[in-house]
Amino acid sequence: MSYLDTFIFGIYPYICLAVFFVGSLIRFDRDQYTWKSDSSQLLRKKQLRIGSIFFHIGVLFLFFGHFFGMLTPHFLYEPFITAGQKQVMAMASGGIAGVFGFIGLTILLHRRLTDDRIRATSRPSDILIAVLLWLQLFLGLATIPLSGQHLDGSVMMKLAGWAQHIVTLRGGAVELLSGVDWVFKLHMFLGMTIFLIFPFTRLVHVWSGFASITYLVRPYQIVRSRKFGMGRK
Repeated sequence: MSYLDTFIFGIYPYICLAVFFVGSLIRFDRDQYTWKSDSSQLLRKKQLRIGSIFFHIGVLFLFFGHFFGMLTPHFLYEPFITAGQKQVMAMASGGIAGVFGFIGLTILLHRRLTDDRIRATSRPSDILIAVLLWLQLFLGLATIPLSGQHLDGSVMMKLAGWAQHIVTLRGGAVELLSGVDWVFKLHMFLGMTIFLIFPFTRLVHVWSGFASITYLVRPYQIVRSRKFGMGRK
């Protein structure tokens, strides 16, 4: 493995994760008024609903699919499904979700770039993150034909092994990627880069989406009518 591979797949992941967590925490602490998705619905509703629905369905499925698919040890699912079967399932479900996300983001990106008012109120980071996500979805879809050339799941096992070595701080992660096609590597690099710039973009509102789960377990909020209270003696 080259020095570039060692840096990108052995050191760069930890830089991205450190900036992702620490940067998000600092932004929440210092700039809470910027912690929002900055919706442009008031400027133009057209295309927003269908594009947003398609994009979020696709991306959320892909996020959790990658998270559990890459980080679940092989021995946990081996008694129920082979690596090859898991790969075929990932190709089919991920392909459908990827198409949903790609179509949705294409609609949203077209809307943002072609509407003068939305373009004028968009920050450079808004356009940058949309373009990067679009490229990431495109690369993800481009890996499907390559995965079809090795249906035994061998490459998927290498990628999952790399991810598990990284998050558990084990050595030898870079060596696991030997022989992996450059499209997979570019997809991985761009994914890590999105984590790197995450705290500096509107994507930080994703944290709030996950935090909203706490509403299910929080105590009931008691609301009293001011008018009723003032009228009592």
